[in-house]
Amino acid sequence: MRHYDLSPLYRSTVGFDRLFSMLDGMSNGDNGTPGYPPYNIERTGENAYRITMAVAGFGQEDLSIEVKEHALTVRGEKKADGESKSEVLYRGIAERTFERRFQLAEHVEVRGARLENGLLHVELVRQIPEALKPRTIEIASGEPQKVIDQKAA
Repeated sequence: MRHYDLSPLYRSTVGFDRLFSMLDGMSNGDNGTPGYPPYNIERTGENAYRITMAVAGFGQEDLSIEVKEHALTVRGEKKADGESKSEVLYRGIAERTFERRFQLAEHVEVRGARLENGLLHVELVRQIPEALKPRTIEIASGEPQKVIDQKAA
């Protein structure tokens, strides 16, 4: 069983620990294979992240990605080839069905996905609403401001 240490990410993103905890909290894979397919979670910008999964042997038509209620689900199911002319003597490239779930933190949305060189890249962005963003408050000098009451003539 593989375990990835996300503690360096926790240290570099003070206050966003919950995001990584939720991304890291996943269900085990199907068929008793909790490490399949292997994946990476990368931080690509201040509020941008990427999940990269190794899905060798799967094409675009074999993969599906669904986002529902703060959960990202990636499924892979290899369609059976009825026209296989060769006999496989040893199968080292796994083509088994899988389902991998990732819990997404609030305000994280999936921007897109692409498949290249056997790796599935899922791009995530954290969009914080203006009301929740920190704002800077100016500090006034020691003297209070004078208010002049002007009455309309």
